[in-house]
Amino acid sequence: MPIVKYPRATEPLWHEWDGKAQKRGLRHTVYAVNGDQYTGEWLDNLKHGKGTQVWKRTGAIYSGDWKFGKRDGYGSYSIPDPVTKEYKKVYTGWWKNDRKCGYGATFYPGGERYEGEWSGGLRSGWGRMYYRDGSIYEGQWLVDRPGGQGMLRLPKENRYEGGWKDGKKHGPGKFFYLDKGQLFEGIWAADIPKCGILIDFGRDEAPVPTQYPIPKV
Repeated sequence: MPIVKYPRATEPLWHEWDGKAQKRGLRHTVYAVNGDQYTGEWLDNLKHGKGTQVWKRTGAIYSGDWKFGKRDGYGSYSIPDPVTKEYKKVYTGWWKNDRKCGYGATFYPGGERYEGEWSGGLRSGWGRMYYRDGSIYEGQWLVDRPGGQGMLRLPKENRYEGGWKDGKKHGPGKFFYLDKGQLFEGIWAADIPKCGILIDFGRDEAPVPTQYPIPKV
């Protein structure tokens, strides 16, 4: 019986070319049409793993973890100074789905900085904020503002400890006037003390105590 040989099936050349064009694993710098550039690892044509992205329009740089094309994991984001052109770190910490999420530190213009928890790109959870005037807030945050329980320490060491809502003192709290040697304990609403009691507190050690002590009831 004669043996019939059929020609071996071959895949079209475009299949081979397409396979070579797919970005997988570690690649050298890849340039986008808009001038952005990425150097790092890929998976199925998406940034995935370790990599560094440079945005041409702003000059910003992200270096860290990626997951399916988005910043996800640990990484740092920096921008160039408009005058010196030197890079300044803006955020270092954890990301999820291209947004700050988890613990991280953000550096603001003028020397202010935040260290603490994030959710969906907003300060949320526990955190500490260092303000330009020397004040420090430490406590709970909600939707990018102090919310919950927290302490605000002012430059002269006076401080407030208590409730916060929408970035303002709200609910039960204590305000320590350490420069005068007094303590106010009461209820706040939208940053305004509504009711409470004022007593002497450490008056003998206060740098500028009031002229007369508060009479005891």
